[in-house]
Amino acid sequence: MRTIKSMTIMLLFLVLLTGCWDKGELVEFAFVQAVAIDKTENGKLKLTTLFFKPTGGDNSGSNEVKLGSSRSFMIQAEAYTIFEAIRDLTIHFGRKAKWDHMRVILINEKVIRQQDIGDILDFFARDHEPRGTILVMATKGEAAKYLKLKPVIESTLGEQLRTMEIATTRYSAKSVQTNLLDLTIQLNSEVGVALLPYIHFYKADSKELSASGIAILKKGKQISTLSPTKMQRLLMLTNQYKEGNIEFPCGSEGKANVKESLEVVSAKTKVVPVIQGDSLTVRLNTSIVGAISEMRCSSVVKREEEAAFRKRIQETVEKEFRDLITELQAKRLDAIGLGNKIFAKHPALWKSWKKNWDERFALAHFESHVEIRVLHTGLNIGKPYSKYKEK
Repeated sequence: MRTIKSMTIMLLFLVLLTGCWDKGELVEFAFVQAVAIDKTENGKLKLTTLFFKPTGGDNSGSNEVKLGSSRSFMIQAEAYTIFEAIRDLTIHFGRKAKWDHMRVILINEKVIRQQDIGDILDFFARDHEPRGTILVMATKGEAAKYLKLKPVIESTLGEQLRTMEIATTRYSAKSVQTNLLDLTIQLNSEVGVALLPYIHFYKADSKELSASGIAILKKGKQISTLSPTKMQRLLMLTNQYKEGNIEFPCGSEGKANVKESLEVVSAKTKVVPVIQGDSLTVRLNTSIVGAISEMRCSSVVKREEEAAFRKRIQETVEKEFRDLITELQAKRLDAIGLGNKIFAKHPALWKSWKKNWDERFALAHFESHVEIRVLHTGLNIGKPYSKYKEK
């Protein structure tokens, strides 16, 4: 009798486990690759959505993926809220948008100069489908026009933009990789300054994209930008620098426009705030390790020559640090997160400093010290290749 009861209970459990209460077929969904957000003249948000097209980018009937071919299509919708625009996407092609595999969100810089970016991204941060790893980018001009371009090597432009941003940050250090989670943390930090990668055309009359420079946000709105060169030094000061290159002028007279370069293997900076009463001094101690990547006029065969070589690199980086800090202080933008460091170490002091932190940051005194370590000169000896005829 017990056996029969046990088997009956087990069968009931099996019956309950054989269904899918929220099942969905693939043909019901369209997978989003990228989103571009602009504004219309009447104040509505214009949502341009790039969807992945599984059947390929041509009508030949072949399922093969061609290099550089587009496997995507776009749908536009307008509404006063993002979610209403998303629901309206279905009326154009009969499928529900799926956001699990979205790569990037592009936002017109004009939109985030006028409106808090938090209001625009609220849906993506609140809904259960979009991931925190989605990259967020600011665009120069209309965001939708960037999605109309053909990808260079990836299957879709969404993936192309994502790989461009990741590679730019890692290898050239001329932009910053900011995803939805990073942006949330930055906006909710004590200084409230956030950095977004900047997408624009390489030249005004071309269709070649460039992922370089950044847009700087404060209290949710874009108020400034930063050039690619200064972006490299900002990444050094915030310890986000991975790989890159330092160009520095030749020491010889009459060769002001001739430059040499050092391939940076690692760069670490220790930011030390020194508080004395009501004054603030900031010491920037940077250690850079690299290898000579290009020589045109120097020689590092002797020890004194190597010391002079390292000194020129040191002076160049320290000058670029000063230029960057001067620009940030003039704009009253604590993009290096100095206030966050003071809050972490001196929370009681920060309470009294927070209200007028912008002015205090602008008046702070910065001291930078850069240490350069050269690993090797590459495959050639320590003199320019053009000197190979010299004996």
